Amino acid sequence: MSSIKIAVFASGHGSNCRALYEAIISGKLNAEIGLIVSNNPDAGVLTWAKEKELAHIHISSEQFDDKLQFHHALLRHLALHHIQMIVLAGYMKKIGLPLIEAYPNKILNIHPALLPSFGGKGMYGEHVHKAIIDYGAKITGVTVHLVDPEYDHGAIVMQKALEVSENDTPQTLAQRVLALEHQTYYRALQLFAENKVIIKDRKVFLSRNI
Repeated sequence: MSSIKIAVFASGHGSNCRALYEAIISGKLNAEIGLIVSNNPDAGVLTWAKEKELAHIHISSEQFDDKLQFHHALLRHLALHHIQMIVLAGYMKKIGLPLIEAYPNKILNIHPALLPSFGGKGMYGEHVHKAIIDYGAKITGVTVHLVDPEYDHGAIVMQKALEVSENDTPQTLAQRVLALEHQTYYRALQLFAENKVIIKDRKVFLSRNI
């Protein structure tokens, strides 16, 4: 089985990127990280990528006169590295339409809640976990979904749940949910590597031979 070549987009430490890398090294994920992309020149994920001798770039729209130039440059880098799928791992920029059109149903994101609840613009990081605790929700989790032009709106590929403890703070809940992200993201991506994902009418179905 041939591996799938991915680009990982991250803006910070890149813990999900590192977890995917470990899943690849351990043989749990049949993929290759062909490129790591960050909009933040000081992102820890870039330092880590250099240590691991993985191809990486800092590129952001602020470096260009307009968004069209930015997207053209970004797509050139992705083509140069023969990228088949894009995986968002704490990438703090909205994905533009040119990228979505170039990689239809080939851009994945992971959200730290059970969508469609607690999603949308501004719902990231501890903002999500605070909202969940303030609401009094008893169950939370993670959602892996395809990316479309709206925040946290694309078709859901996989979800995993965990209970919210009465003693949870946004910080403790964030830690537990992040651990669940690391256990879930590579499994969702592996479904694509094995060609087990069927997309029809903007919904995701899994082939029966899983």
